Amino acid sequence: MISNVTSCAISGIDGVVVQVETDVSNGLPSFTTVGLPDGAVRESRERVKAAIKNSGYPFQNKRITINLSPGDIRKEGTAFDLPIALGLLVCNGIVTQQALEGALVVGELSLDGSVRKISGVLSITLEAKKIGMSTVIIPRENSEEAFLVDGIRVIPVNSLSEIVEILNDLKKVCHERHDSIEQFAEYPIQIEDIKGLDHIKRGIEIAAAGMHNILLIGPPGSGKSMIAKAIPSILPELSHADQIETAKIYSVVNGKSPSTGSLLSNRPFRSPHHTISYAGLIGGGSIPKPGEVTLAHNGVLFLDELPEFKRSVLEVLRQPIEDGTVTISRAQKSITLPAQFMLVAAMNPCPCGYLGSKTKNCNCNDIQIARYQGRISGPLLDRIDLAHEVPAISFDQIQEKGRGDTSEKVRVRVNKCREIQEKRNKTEPNGVLNSRLNTKDIRQHCPITEDSEKLLKRCVDNLGMSMRGYHRTLRVARTIADLAECEEIQYEHVAEAIQYRRSSLLE
Repeated sequence: MISNVTSCAISGIDGVVVQVETDVSNGLPSFTTVGLPDGAVRESRERVKAAIKNSGYPFQNKRITINLSPGDIRKEGTAFDLPIALGLLVCNGIVTQQALEGALVVGELSLDGSVRKISGVLSITLEAKKIGMSTVIIPRENSEEAFLVDGIRVIPVNSLSEIVEILNDLKKVCHERHDSIEQFAEYPIQIEDIKGLDHIKRGIEIAAAGMHNILLIGPPGSGKSMIAKAIPSILPELSHADQIETAKIYSVVNGKSPSTGSLLSNRPFRSPHHTISYAGLIGGGSIPKPGEVTLAHNGVLFLDELPEFKRSVLEVLRQPIEDGTVTISRAQKSITLPAQFMLVAAMNPCPCGYLGSKTKNCNCNDIQIARYQGRISGPLLDRIDLAHEVPAISFDQIQEKGRGDTSEKVRVRVNKCREIQEKRNKTEPNGVLNSRLNTKDIRQHCPITEDSEKLLKRCVDNLGMSMRGYHRTLRVARTIADLAECEEIQYEHVAEAIQYRRSSLLE
């Protein structure tokens, strides 16, 4: 007898439908799984056997063949335990094939028949809705995640016996769906917590408004990390579509959405340690998995102590910074993952950290300073839009109270600037933010005055500004003009944008 149960695998951050075909026939007892299963899938036969027996159902010692179709997609993980078990129960006459029509089933089985949570349930539920399935049967521990998707029936289960009773109409499904899309924002550090450094606050406001990359350079303890951690508090809240996309990424990687039963309205903030590998940063593995750049999608990727990262690790950032995506190619498959993030990097000006300090003497010689700063390649620096020197603040600045705008006020300006960009660039394929404008977009949306053009010409001719640097300067100037609600980019907008590239590292 043959049965067919619809299930789902994960490819990148998306679900891929898999048909679990079960054939039970006479012959020498065996249990074979085909269709490119990995070790965890092949081991499912032991979990399934024990779960069926310990749930009180008979297990036929016959020739059993499990086919996971399509056969050209690698299957991994434990999510196929439950559909395999149900397929065997259909062949044994315990459950009817008709009871599983329109249902997509995933879940890991324990030896006692209980159902454990899995990763990627949000992606699986979205895929089930996309292909027109009416029901998803999932572990109860993943139920709140699945409830984030409207328009599909969710049946959370605790055990194999429970789902058998539900399918045989012996137990009524308890619908627990509730309004689980709860928006909230938590900002442990806000911009008003930063004392002094008004010019730095202006720079991060511009960076947040256009999603521009920024580099902070300063001595130890000057507040670089604190500034970076305050940036999410001035970023606009995520749209519902972006919330779902972000939650999908975390569901696949962590087995849950960023916050259980809810979608975050504030953006991701990722701060990997400098010992991270390039696979951890970009993603990888024999079956490609998302890395930190994808986890930072729609948010901030903060690289503290930038020169301490391995150069090979930093160089792999070039593609995602430029394209907003990362492509991971392996012998078996190639996947493209989203990676539109705001890069915030911080570094000391020299190995000891006190080059240019007014309070402490620098002990580094010119060769040490050049070697330290040379750990960051020119092409990577050229992809950074703004650079700020963060000086050490005085005691009087630390004691300042009530000075400057709050995160809420700055966020209002940033939101207004984003609305201007969205209205102007809504037809563009590369997105609506100024940091994503291509050459054609720049010609169309970045009109400059004659004196501004002369200023840029002097920078290109006399300062050695690259073509990429020229375009990035125009993008920043466009954002500054949008913050000032000016349709045409004025001289002062260009001058300010150039000033942000006048760091000794970006010249």
